[in-house]
Amino acid sequence: MKLTYNDGSDPESVIKKFENGQYSFATVMPNSSTYKSVKKKFGDNIVYGVQYGTSYYLGFNIDRQKYNHTAKTTDAQKSSTKQAILNKDFRQAVNFAFDREAYAAQTSGADAATKILRNTLVPPTFVQVNGEEFGKVVEKQLVTYGDEWKDVNLDDAQTTLYNQEKAKAEFAKAKEQLQKEGVQFPIHLDYVVSQTDNSQVQQASSFKQSVEAVLGADNVVVDIQKLSDDDFNNITYFTDTAAEKDYDLAGGGWVPDYQDPSTYLESLSPVNGSVFYYLGVDAGSNSPAITAVDFGKYAELLKDANAEVSDQAVRYEKYAAAQAWLTDSSLILPTVSNGGTPMLQRTVPYSRAASWVGTKGTGTNYKYLELSEEVIKTKDYDASKEKWLKEKAESNKKAQEELKNHIESK
Repeated sequence: MKLTYNDGSDPESVIKKFENGQYSFATVMPNSSTYKSVKKKFGDNIVYGVQYGTSYYLGFNIDRQKYNHTAKTTDAQKSSTKQAILNKDFRQAVNFAFDREAYAAQTSGADAATKILRNTLVPPTFVQVNGEEFGKVVEKQLVTYGDEWKDVNLDDAQTTLYNQEKAKAEFAKAKEQLQKEGVQFPIHLDYVVSQTDNSQVQQASSFKQSVEAVLGADNVVVDIQKLSDDDFNNITYFTDTAAEKDYDLAGGGWVPDYQDPSTYLESLSPVNGSVFYYLGVDAGSNSPAITAVDFGKYAELLKDANAEVSDQAVRYEKYAAAQAWLTDSSLILPTVSNGGTPMLQRTVPYSRAASWVGTKGTGTNYKYLELSEEVIKTKDYDASKEKWLKEKAESNKKAQEELKNHIESK
């Protein structure tokens, strides 16, 4: 086996070396200038990998303290934005107005945009509950929060969260209530990005376009704050206190450490969540914002789920209830996952090891990988994928049944 490093600066060379047999697989860049020619030549061979465990999202700052990077010019605008963000109907309006497919297309291209979409923090197929996918259990619990969640499909690669009618209906409710509280419109949302990350800037611009188009720029204005790398990192990744989070909206994400829904959901626990402060409040604090958005309920759901150690199905169902609460709250807006990459390959589909967590499930793990003499066709890859998913579901169900014999009741 020979590994070759490529910095991505010349996507055409990758395809050429794949053609002449130097590479066993090659990533296709849908937004590159060479994509049309690649699609013309390999249109029957482009395949899309599975979506992996990393979940990305946009998160609201529910208790912003700093305003060094803002388009707001008055205290009234600052307080109005804070009050709006604390209003669940407002957050849901933004959630439903967010065209995630257009957002994903900024990096993946139109053809591949839906292939990376993720609608929940916990991947919908991460675990199963009595043979049913986790996401489907969440959907059943989600509809109990209101009619706005009817017909929402939380599976990966689905676009049903984007619904202009629902967005406008939720915003109308929010505006009526907020005006009674003296809130001034339009609401200005500072969305921070690194000015050197062109993809990030384009995604923010896409978010701005869809939200303002659906809700109206006279109601909501997304102010994109393009910062230097240092300034951006200092108010996002490099600070470990909520007070330094100088934004209304910013990106975040989570990589699972172990295969239990808690690995995702506990990260946003208001009690001890490791990235809870991304939402503008330190975990364990007594900020009024925690009460205002009813984060205490989420903490109770997590505590109840974590206490269940004798019945795995019951435990997962309780975590599904926590995910349903988080989805309904719209405090975070899930966007995309890693994986789902368009590529060409001369490797047997799904022959390598796979896992949601750990290094065994990454694209750089080559154990069991088999090579193919011919370039794999899309139809053959898709057939293998369907077969693999079916076998995986059966294997997961069997493993969970066997696990019951290893759990001791208290």
